[in-house]
Amino acid sequence: IGIVGDRPMPAWLLRHLRYTAVAIVPALIAPLVVWPTATEGQPDVPRMTAAAVTLAVGIVTKNVIAAIFSGAATLYGLHYLLG
Repeated sequence: IGIVGDRPMPAWLLRHLRYTAVAIVPALIAPLVVWPTATEGQPDVPRMTAAAVTLAVGIVTKNVIAAIFSGAATLYGLHYLLG
């Protein structure tokens, strides 16, 4: 992107750059859910459940804020209930 400078980017490149965030965000989050460092790499029920709830709420409501808050509430709620 820096090489392009102030010239307009071609349409095919802009089309591909549109999907960058969609690819990077799951790549950053998935390892933290599947192999969390807090449990020394062992998957645990609260994180898996919170990820599933976040995904389900996001798909059903199409609302990112609702998905984030429902996942956070699930994670903290299950941590509280399970100790």
